[in-house]
Amino acid sequence: MIDKIQPSIVEAVQIIPDGASILVGGFGEAGVPFELLYALRDLGRRDLTIISNNAGTYEIGIAALIVAKLVRKVICSHPRPPNSETFAAAYRAGQVELEVVPQGTLAERLRAAGAGLGAFFTPTGYGTRLADGKETRVVDGVGYVLEQPLFGDFALIKAHRGDRWGNLTYRWAARNFAPVMCMAARHAIAQVDQVVALGELPPEHVMTPGIFVKTVVPLHAKDPATSAATA
Repeated sequence: MIDKIQPSIVEAVQIIPDGASILVGGFGEAGVPFELLYALRDLGRRDLTIISNNAGTYEIGIAALIVAKLVRKVICSHPRPPNSETFAAAYRAGQVELEVVPQGTLAERLRAAGAGLGAFFTPTGYGTRLADGKETRVVDGVGYVLEQPLFGDFALIKAHRGDRWGNLTYRWAARNFAPVMCMAARHAIAQVDQVVALGELPPEHVMTPGIFVKTVVPLHAKDPATSAATA
């Protein structure tokens, strides 16, 4: 019997080793898997590469990992949203590396990885410093940059509902990068607001099929040390 439900958030992320690359869902603070990130912080995993839309805000979520000096590199499209001084200070101090990827390119690199595709050409970034060191080509007068698929060892995402097979749905903007990140990761872990019985999610409503998800953790099972209050 397939049952991907993990009752403990700490146990769900314990599989993540030092040096892992981690895809983290979220757009601003919508859809950020805060509880999973706090559990990872509390375990003290180090030398992490975080791949996300932004680099965290205040001292919560991804920024909490940066405060704890657990992050070696951030790959994102928007490192300086409002209230992102934690990342900025760490970057200026040389404590964390940064690779900036245009938002559409970030999404397409993740999608290419999840779909089993190779490198692709995009006009975004052509003629800018983002193209330095990359293959470029001009086709019909338009310049293109060759970009590579972007894989992750793990994905940490937040969903609204999930079943024991790993099928997921999201609420509103919380969906954002989560579906492609689950596809691009070798091991996707989803925290969910609610676990439902098999068949309760209509097939046409499933936004991430369970084949792309390894672990589902209901939020009611969160460990006290991983709550937002400890951030």
